[in-house]
Amino acid sequence: MNKFFAGLVFFALIGLISSCSKKVIPFQGDGITGDFSPVYAEYDYLNAKAKVVIEEESGKITRGSLNVRAKKDSVLWFTVSPGMGMEAVRGFLTQEKIQIKDRIGKEDINLTYDEFETIFGLKLSLDLFQNLLWANTPYPIDYQDRLVRVGKIFELTQVRNKVRYFSKIQGSHGKVAELVSNSLDDRGSLLASFSGFQEIETQPFPIAILIKLAYQLPEGSQNTIINVEWTSIDPFSEPLNFPFKF
Repeated sequence: MNKFFAGLVFFALIGLISSCSKKVIPFQGDGITGDFSPVYAEYDYLNAKAKVVIEEESGKITRGSLNVRAKKDSVLWFTVSPGMGMEAVRGFLTQEKIQIKDRIGKEDINLTYDEFETIFGLKLSLDLFQNLLWANTPYPIDYQDRLVRVGKIFELTQVRNKVRYFSKIQGSHGKVAELVSNSLDDRGSLLASFSGFQEIETQPFPIAILIKLAYQLPEGSQNTIINVEWTSIDPFSEPLNFPFKF
């Protein structure tokens, strides 16, 4: 269960290095601005590929490749393959639920987000998945949030649905450089660190991300470290297919 859950959460809550055939173009911002202007990824559909390394608390290290397809605010679809053309996991995430087909361990998941939180101690949503993947702030800022500026960084504290989110946003391009979240009951936590940003169709997308997770399993609390390397990120306006079935 630990390996499967780590693979799920990597995508659910997900550095990026260019492949040999594609050169990363660092995103150049316009310099620090006086106003807080967070930037959200703009796309209708998106297709992305990545490499992932998952380090479990037991010392086990799993390496694989990830394919992601997305329809903004509607669907996140993914597959994880350990190599040799074999597909280990296929997932389908919507606004309502998480559906995962585990082709190796046969530990499928078909849960609403509330059911998932009850079991694993992590509060998830499609919006949170999207925002973590593309280094967006967890939620749009409103009157209940705390925002301060420290040099070239904006520090944003938000509490939503019994979870506290602390984000450091770079003023030069409005993307999250670091995110820490903790459930108020201390059942789950997440740290995501983005080491740089690349320019994709004039937009900043992450170059590298390191994720550290603490969550609950039947055998007790667990910790997992996840490194992601995007080899391509391609926004589309034309529809994509999202093949999935149990």
